[in-house]
Amino acid sequence: MIGAIIGDIVGSIYEFDNIKTKDFELFNYNCMFTDDTVMTVAVAKTLSLHNRNNGIADFKKNLMNTMHKYGEIYPDLGYGGHFLKWLETKSTEPYNSCGNGSAMRVSAIGLWAESLEETEAYAKASAEITHNHPDGIKGAQAIAGAVFLAKNGFNKEKIKEYFLKYYTLDFTLAEIRPTYEYEIVCKKSVPQAMQAFLESEDFEDAIRNAISIGGDSDTIAAITGSIAEAFYGVNEEIKETALSYLDDYLLDEIDIIESKKSC
Repeated sequence: MIGAIIGDIVGSIYEFDNIKTKDFELFNYNCMFTDDTVMTVAVAKTLSLHNRNNGIADFKKNLMNTMHKYGEIYPDLGYGGHFLKWLETKSTEPYNSCGNGSAMRVSAIGLWAESLEETEAYAKASAEITHNHPDGIKGAQAIAGAVFLAKNGFNKEKIKEYFLKYYTLDFTLAEIRPTYEYEIVCKKSVPQAMQAFLESEDFEDAIRNAISIGGDSDTIAAITGSIAEAFYGVNEEIKETALSYLDDYLLDEIDIIESKKSC
């Protein structure tokens, strides 16, 4: 969860002002948290209160309520148009999205789940609330599964092997960096986020990789950061700097989540 938040905050200033280099200031005064952070925390908070015995349907209902609640508290953070309408109307129906929002908010499931099968089932459920398109579901499952494997000590080769069940990885960052453009659908941004992790040397390098290709920088970096956190851990100074951009409400929510040791 924290890795996704860091990626979102670092990437926030580059989403519509892409850079094509790894040489940039990690944090500056213009950085901010966006909808990516808010919905990542929403998933984590729901899991922290979830009783497995109540089943996935209960999780979905509670997650929907939490997402609507957070949407009311944070109405202007760059939500996509369809998602914003879903929030504003308090809709209980998905809208068949294949966007990368399902993948950027899912990291806590990979940290919380007790098996890969449980990871995939809850990732699917978390996506279906809004992103019930097959690729929206696939994006969530691929990233949650990668987080689960990273958390449990699998190496990059095994994580990549798992990811290839969902998407192909037939490029390097150097190959796509000159021409990669803004993409929000899972199939054109989730593989790029994964490659940024696979080519990284540590957590910070993974974030720099993700942002250096351009595109939907905050979301790609959030997705990459979620896997990198589970694999490498997070430098305490980077974590504390990122958290300093959050408001008291989100900090309190994160304290509650971490006190339950769930995400």
